[in-house]
Amino acid sequence: MATLLCAETVAGLAQSLAGWQLREGRLHRELRFADFVDAFGFMAQVALVAETLGHHPDWSNSWNRVVIDLTTHDLGGLSDLDLALASRINQLLEPGPGRNLTSINPSNPG
Repeated sequence: MATLLCAETVAGLAQSLAGWQLREGRLHRELRFADFVDAFGFMAQVALVAETLGHHPDWSNSWNRVVIDLTTHDLGGLSDLDLALASRINQLLEPGPGRNLTSINPSNPG
């Protein structure tokens, strides 16, 4: 069962989660990749993580861009599941052995 985060924890999320912003009570991140294949491949990896956690993002994809918003709808705010999913997404974006992410260049556009 998800646990709603307290206001103090929510206020510190933008500082503790690299690349994420708080927007309208949600964790928000915009990513730009080299091309559609890299963007969609990243989304497939996130989908597997989300399925494992039983928690799914609100997101969109347009060619090389992926926009992600995280919130826990049934609790009406941010929960420990949003924090866990954001952290796992950040891990997917880190280069490392065994990860086929060399062509990914995430950035905050605009």
